[in-house]
Amino acid sequence: MNQIPLIRTLVFGGNRSGKSAHAEQLAAVTGREVIYLATAQAGDSEMQTRIEQHRARRPAVWRTVESPLALGAAITEWSAPQRVLLIDCLTVWLSNLLFSEIRDYPEIGAIEPPAAFAEQRAAFLHALASAKGEVILVSGEVGMGIVPQGALSRWFVDEAGRLNQDVAAICERAVFVAAGLPLLMKGAAC
Repeated sequence: MNQIPLIRTLVFGGNRSGKSAHAEQLAAVTGREVIYLATAQAGDSEMQTRIEQHRARRPAVWRTVESPLALGAAITEWSAPQRVLLIDCLTVWLSNLLFSEIRDYPEIGAIEPPAAFAEQRAAFLHALASAKGEVILVSGEVGMGIVPQGALSRWFVDEAGRLNQDVAAICERAVFVAAGLPLLMKGAAC
């Protein structure tokens, strides 16, 4: 019996670059059961509309599991050799995690991350490295523009860049998407 190779793929790009659609296409062509780990939370009507648009284009047979914070636990629970986990989106998850505690953030000076940040981030990276089946991760590339003005924005951009680097190091394949066009950055062609 042939064993299905374990492939972890990072699909990243800017806003509205086509990264989610490309990741969904990669998941669909596997022919395996797809578990969609959704990180977005509907905090306002605009985000609710975005979530509904993503849901509408996914096949009805895909199972959606909402995982706004404990992404490592979700990967551990749902990964299996016969499945594909599609995680959309890491930068939304990072934002959820960084701002999970209600507090005032200074516009200047050092910013302390929430208590759960390091633990959840480490759990996620460990679960990704230990996944039992294919994993496709969608993430925003936020470091290609101008340097953000405020300390809070710079903190988020820095953490997103570090997260994308750590995820890309674990993944066997990385694909950058711009204008709907995928560019293979690491690994074998999709």
